[in-house]
Amino acid sequence: MTTLVFGHKSPDTDSTASPIIWAWYLTETGTPAKPVLLGEPNTEAAFVLRHWGLDKPEIIADVTADDRVVIVDTNNPAELPASINEAKIQGIIDHHMLVGGLKTRAPIDITIRPLACTATILHDLMGDALTRAPKAIKGAMLSCILSDTLQFRSPTTTPHDQAVAEKLAADLGVSIPDLAAQMFEAKSDVSAFSDAELLRMDSKEYTVAGKELRVSVLETTAPKVLMDRKDSLMRSMVDVAQEDGADQVLLFIIDILKEEATLLVPNDLVKQLAEASFGCTVTGDTVVLPGIMSRKKQIIPALKL
Repeated sequence: MTTLVFGHKSPDTDSTASPIIWAWYLTETGTPAKPVLLGEPNTEAAFVLRHWGLDKPEIIADVTADDRVVIVDTNNPAELPASINEAKIQGIIDHHMLVGGLKTRAPIDITIRPLACTATILHDLMGDALTRAPKAIKGAMLSCILSDTLQFRSPTTTPHDQAVAEKLAADLGVSIPDLAAQMFEAKSDVSAFSDAELLRMDSKEYTVAGKELRVSVLETTAPKVLMDRKDSLMRSMVDVAQEDGADQVLLFIIDILKEEATLLVPNDLVKQLAEASFGCTVTGDTVVLPGIMSRKKQIIPALKL
Protein backbone atom coordinates (compact mmCIF):
# COMPACT_ATOMS: atom_id res chain seq x y z
CA MET A 1 0.00 0.00 0.00
CA THR A 2 1.25 3.48 -0.87
CA THR A 3 1.72 5.87 2.05
CA LEU A 4 0.40 9.40 1.59
CA VAL A 5 2.64 12.20 2.87
CA PHE A 6 1.18 15.65 3.42
CA GLY A 7 1.49 18.86 5.41
CA HIS A 8 -1.08 21.42 6.52
CA LYS A 9 -3.91 23.13 4.67
CA SER A 10 -3.03 26.35 2.81
CA PRO A 11 0.37 24.86 1.94
CA ASP A 12 3.40 27.12 2.02
CA THR A 13 6.82 26.09 0.70
CA ASP A 14 7.62 23.79 3.64
CA SER A 15 4.22 22.04 3.51
CA THR A 16 4.47 21.68 -0.27
CA ALA A 17 8.05 20.50 -0.63
CA SER A 18 8.60 18.52 2.57
CA PRO A 19 5.98 15.92 1.53
CA ILE A 20 7.85 15.53 -1.77
CA ILE A 21 11.18 15.13 0.03
CA TRP A 22 9.91 12.60 2.57
CA ALA A 23 7.91 10.60 0.01
CA TRP A 24 11.11 10.30 -2.06
CA TYR A 25 13.01 9.09 1.01
CA LEU A 26 10.36 6.57 2.05
CA THR A 27 10.18 5.15 -1.47
CA GLU A 28 13.97 5.09 -1.74
CA THR A 29 14.21 3.09 1.51
CA GLY A 30 11.53 0.55 0.65
CA THR A 31 8.20 2.09 1.64
CA PRO A 32 6.23 3.21 -1.44
CA ALA A 33 4.98 6.74 -0.78
CA LYS A 34 3.26 9.58 -2.59
CA PRO A 35 3.24 13.30 -1.73
CA VAL A 36 -0.14 15.03 -1.71
CA LEU A 37 -1.37 18.51 -0.82
CA LEU A 38 -4.38 19.76 1.14
CA GLY A 39 -4.81 22.86 -1.01
CA GLU A 40 -3.28 24.97 -3.73
CA PRO A 41 0.34 25.92 -2.98
CA ASN A 42 1.07 29.60 -2.45
CA THR A 43 2.96 31.61 -5.04
CA GLU A 44 6.38 31.00 -3.49
CA ALA A 45 5.78 27.26 -3.23
CA ALA A 46 4.60 27.18 -6.85
CA PHE A 47 7.79 28.97 -7.88
CA VAL A 48 9.90 26.42 -5.98
CA LEU A 49 8.21 23.54 -7.79
CA ARG A 50 8.84 25.18 -11.17
CA HIS A 51 12.40 26.20 -10.30
CA TRP A 52 13.46 22.67 -9.37
CA GLY A 53 11.38 20.92 -12.03
CA LEU A 54 9.10 19.16 -9.55
CA ASP A 55 5.54 18.10 -10.35
CA LYS A 56 2.80 19.63 -8.24
CA PRO A 57 1.41 16.87 -6.03
CA GLU A 58 -2.23 15.87 -6.27
CA ILE A 59 -4.58 17.89 -4.08
CA ILE A 60 -6.84 15.78 -1.84
CA ALA A 61 -9.92 16.81 0.12
CA ASP A 62 -9.90 14.10 2.79
CA VAL A 63 -8.51 10.73 3.81
CA THR A 64 -10.17 7.39 4.52
CA ALA A 65 -9.80 4.65 7.10
CA ASP A 66 -7.82 2.66 4.53
CA ASP A 67 -5.18 5.36 3.96
CA ARG A 68 -1.70 5.04 5.46
CA VAL A 69 -0.40 8.58 6.08
CA VAL A 70 2.62 10.46 7.35
CA ILE A 71 2.03 14.04 8.51
CA VAL A 72 4.75 16.67 8.13
CA ASP A 73 4.97 20.34 9.17
CA THR A 74 1.97 20.21 11.53
CA ASN A 75 0.41 18.16 14.30
CA ASN A 76 -2.74 20.28 14.55
CA PRO A 77 -6.01 18.48 13.65
CA ALA A 78 -7.56 21.82 12.63
CA GLU A 79 -4.99 22.04 9.80
CA LEU A 80 -5.55 18.47 8.60
CA PRO A 81 -8.29 16.53 6.75
CA ALA A 82 -11.57 16.13 8.60
CA SER A 83 -11.18 12.34 8.78
CA ILE A 84 -7.52 12.32 9.87
CA ASN A 85 -8.21 10.35 13.07
CA GLU A 86 -9.75 7.54 11.01
CA ALA A 87 -6.65 7.12 8.83
CA LYS A 88 -3.70 4.85 9.60
CA ILE A 89 -1.25 7.50 10.80
CA GLN A 90 2.29 6.12 10.51
CA GLY A 91 4.31 9.10 11.68
CA ILE A 92 4.49 12.82 12.40
CA ILE A 93 7.50 15.04 11.64
CA ASP A 94 7.11 18.64 12.74
CA HIS A 95 8.71 21.76 14.22
CA HIS A 96 5.64 23.38 15.81
CA MET A 97 4.33 23.21 19.36
CA LEU A 98 2.44 20.06 20.28
CA VAL A 99 -1.27 20.83 19.97
CA GLY A 100 -2.95 17.52 20.79
CA GLY A 101 -6.10 15.95 19.40
CA LEU A 102 -4.66 13.42 16.95
CA LYS A 103 -5.53 9.79 17.62
CA THR A 104 -3.62 6.80 16.23
CA ARG A 105 -4.48 3.12 16.01
CA ALA A 106 -1.06 1.98 17.18
CA PRO A 107 2.24 3.47 18.42
CA ILE A 108 3.89 5.63 15.77
CA ASP A 109 7.14 7.47 15.13
CA ILE A 110 6.90 11.13 16.16
CA THR A 111 9.72 13.62 15.65
CA ILE A 112 9.16 17.20 16.80
CA ARG A 113 12.27 19.33 17.09
CA PRO A 114 12.78 23.03 17.91
CA LEU A 115 14.14 23.96 14.51
CA ALA A 116 12.95 26.59 12.06
CA CYS A 117 11.94 24.21 9.30
CA THR A 118 10.58 20.70 8.81
CA ALA A 119 12.99 20.17 5.94
CA THR A 120 15.93 20.62 8.34
CA ILE A 121 14.55 17.74 10.40
CA LEU A 122 14.09 15.65 7.25
CA HIS A 123 17.73 16.34 6.36
CA ASP A 124 18.84 14.97 9.72
CA LEU A 125 16.57 11.92 9.60
CA MET A 126 17.61 10.94 6.06
CA GLY A 127 21.28 10.57 6.94
CA ASP A 128 23.38 8.91 4.23
CA ALA A 129 20.36 8.51 1.95
CA LEU A 130 20.65 12.22 1.17
CA THR A 131 23.79 11.50 -0.87
CA ARG A 132 21.55 9.57 -3.30
CA ALA A 133 18.95 12.32 -3.52
CA PRO A 134 18.37 14.04 -6.88
CA LYS A 135 19.32 17.68 -7.23
CA ALA A 136 15.63 18.65 -7.13
CA ILE A 137 15.13 17.03 -3.72
CA LYS A 138 18.14 18.84 -2.26
CA GLY A 139 17.00 22.06 -3.91
CA ALA A 140 13.53 21.71 -2.46
CA MET A 141 15.06 21.15 0.97
CA LEU A 142 17.19 24.29 0.65
CA SER A 143 14.18 26.29 -0.51
CA CYS A 144 12.10 25.19 2.48
CA ILE A 145 14.78 26.37 4.90
CA LEU A 146 15.21 29.73 3.17
CA SER A 147 11.44 30.20 3.19
CA ASP A 148 10.82 29.32 6.82
CA THR A 149 13.82 31.28 8.08
CA LEU A 150 13.20 34.25 5.74
CA GLN A 151 16.82 33.80 4.62
CA PHE A 152 17.97 33.50 8.26
CA ARG A 153 16.19 36.73 9.33
CA SER A 154 13.47 35.00 11.35
CA PRO A 155 14.07 34.61 15.10
CA THR A 156 13.11 30.95 14.69
CA THR A 157 16.38 30.37 12.78
CA THR A 158 18.87 28.13 14.57
CA PRO A 159 22.56 27.76 13.72
CA HIS A 160 21.75 24.24 12.56
CA ASP A 161 19.12 25.44 10.07
CA GLN A 162 21.63 27.88 8.60
CA ALA A 163 24.45 25.33 8.51
CA VAL A 164 22.27 22.79 6.69
CA ALA A 165 21.13 25.41 4.18
CA GLU A 166 24.69 26.56 3.51
CA LYS A 167 25.85 22.96 3.05
CA LEU A 168 23.05 22.24 0.58
CA ALA A 169 23.72 25.46 -1.34
CA ALA A 170 27.41 24.63 -1.63
CA ASP A 171 26.59 21.11 -2.82
CA LEU A 172 24.18 22.47 -5.42
CA GLY A 173 26.36 25.41 -6.47
CA VAL A 174 23.51 27.79 -5.63
CA SER A 175 23.73 31.39 -4.39
CA ILE A 176 21.53 31.68 -1.31
CA PRO A 177 20.88 35.43 -1.76
CA ASP A 178 19.90 34.95 -5.41
CA LEU A 179 17.56 32.02 -4.75
CA ALA A 180 15.99 33.71 -1.73
CA ALA A 181 15.41 36.92 -3.72
CA GLN A 182 13.60 34.97 -6.45
CA MET A 183 11.50 33.13 -3.87
CA PHE A 184 10.51 36.29 -1.99
CA GLU A 185 9.66 38.05 -5.25
CA ALA A 186 7.31 35.17 -6.08
CA LYS A 187 5.84 35.25 -2.56
CA SER A 188 5.20 38.98 -2.89
CA ASP A 189 3.17 38.64 -6.11
CA VAL A 190 -0.37 38.49 -4.75
CA SER A 191 -2.10 40.17 -7.69
CA ALA A 192 -4.06 37.04 -8.63
CA PHE A 193 -5.60 36.53 -5.18
CA SER A 194 -8.84 37.88 -3.74
CA ASP A 195 -8.88 39.51 -0.32
CA ALA A 196 -10.46 36.41 1.20
CA GLU A 197 -7.79 34.19 -0.33
CA LEU A 198 -5.06 36.43 1.07
CA LEU A 199 -6.58 36.31 4.55
CA ARG A 200 -6.61 32.51 4.46
CA MET A 201 -3.36 31.99 2.54
CA ASP A 202 -1.04 31.59 5.51
CA SER A 203 -3.20 31.40 8.61
CA LYS A 204 -3.58 29.46 11.84
CA GLU A 205 -6.55 29.09 14.16
CA TYR A 206 -5.96 30.16 17.75
CA THR A 207 -8.10 30.90 20.81
CA VAL A 208 -7.37 33.85 23.11
CA ALA A 209 -9.54 34.57 26.17
CA GLY A 210 -12.45 32.72 24.60
CA LYS A 211 -12.12 34.53 21.27
CA GLU A 212 -11.62 32.33 18.19
CA LEU A 213 -8.99 33.97 15.99
CA ARG A 214 -7.68 33.32 12.49
CA VAL A 215 -4.11 34.60 12.75
CA SER A 216 -2.87 35.37 9.24
CA VAL A 217 0.56 36.50 8.08
CA LEU A 218 1.68 37.69 4.66
CA GLU A 219 5.45 37.81 4.19
CA THR A 220 6.53 40.19 1.47
CA THR A 221 9.30 42.36 0.10
CA ALA A 222 6.64 44.70 -1.35
CA PRO A 223 4.36 45.65 1.59
CA LYS A 224 2.94 48.67 -0.26
CA VAL A 225 1.09 46.31 -2.62
CA LEU A 226 -0.76 44.86 0.36
CA MET A 227 -1.17 48.14 2.20
CA ASP A 228 -2.83 49.60 -0.90
CA ARG A 229 -5.53 46.95 -0.35
CA LYS A 230 -5.86 47.70 3.37
CA ASP A 231 -9.44 48.95 3.34
CA SER A 232 -10.81 46.10 1.27
CA LEU A 233 -8.84 43.55 3.31
CA MET A 234 -10.37 44.88 6.51
CA ARG A 235 -13.87 44.76 5.02
CA SER A 236 -13.28 41.16 3.91
CA MET A 237 -12.26 40.15 7.44
CA VAL A 238 -15.92 40.28 8.50
CA ASP A 239 -17.07 37.73 5.93
CA VAL A 240 -14.02 35.48 6.32
CA ALA A 241 -14.45 35.36 10.10
CA GLN A 242 -18.15 34.58 9.77
CA GLU A 243 -17.60 31.85 7.15
CA ASP A 244 -14.79 30.25 9.16
CA GLY A 245 -16.53 30.37 12.54
CA ALA A 246 -14.04 32.87 13.98
CA ASP A 247 -14.59 35.98 16.05
CA GLN A 248 -11.83 37.92 14.29
CA VAL A 249 -9.16 37.71 11.61
CA LEU A 250 -5.80 39.18 12.55
CA LEU A 251 -3.60 40.11 9.60
CA PHE A 252 0.11 40.77 10.09
CA ILE A 253 1.96 42.03 7.00
CA ILE A 254 5.59 41.00 7.46
CA ASP A 255 8.13 43.24 5.73
CA ILE A 256 10.99 40.79 5.12
CA LEU A 257 13.57 43.48 4.32
CA LYS A 258 12.70 45.94 7.12
CA GLU A 259 12.16 43.06 9.57
CA GLU A 260 8.92 44.38 11.00
CA ALA A 261 5.21 43.60 10.96
CA THR A 262 2.24 45.86 10.33
CA LEU A 263 -0.98 44.73 11.99
CA LEU A 264 -4.26 45.92 10.47
CA VAL A 265 -6.58 47.26 13.19
CA PRO A 266 -10.18 47.28 11.94
CA ASN A 267 -11.95 47.52 15.33
CA ASP A 268 -11.64 47.88 19.12
CA LEU A 269 -11.13 44.13 19.68
CA VAL A 270 -7.96 44.11 17.56
CA LYS A 271 -6.85 47.40 19.14
CA GLN A 272 -7.17 45.84 22.61
CA LEU A 273 -5.37 42.68 21.46
CA ALA A 274 -2.52 44.68 19.92
CA GLU A 275 -1.98 46.90 22.95
CA ALA A 276 -2.24 44.05 25.47
CA SER A 277 -0.05 41.68 23.46
CA PHE A 278 2.69 43.91 22.10
CA GLY A 279 2.80 46.84 24.54
CA CYS A 280 2.10 49.30 21.74
CA THR A 281 -0.25 52.28 21.46
CA VAL A 282 -2.68 52.11 18.53
CA THR A 283 -3.81 55.46 17.15
CA GLY A 284 -5.17 54.48 13.74
CA ASP A 285 -6.15 51.44 11.70
CA THR A 286 -2.61 50.03 11.57
CA VAL A 287 0.26 49.59 13.98
CA VAL A 288 3.89 48.82 13.12
CA LEU A 289 5.61 46.22 15.29
CA PRO A 290 9.40 46.46 14.87
CA GLY A 291 11.30 43.19 14.92
CA ILE A 292 8.17 41.01 14.72
CA MET A 293 8.79 38.37 12.04
CA SER A 294 7.51 35.04 13.35
CA ARG A 295 3.94 33.99 14.06
CA LYS A 296 5.19 30.82 15.78
CA LYS A 297 7.74 32.42 18.09
CA GLN A 298 6.69 36.06 18.48
CA ILE A 299 3.00 36.49 17.61
CA ILE A 300 1.06 33.46 18.89
CA PRO A 301 2.91 33.28 22.25
CA ALA A 302 2.31 37.00 22.85
CA LEU A 303 -1.43 37.15 22.11
CA LYS A 304 -3.61 38.07 25.08
CA LEU A 305 -6.57 40.22 26.02
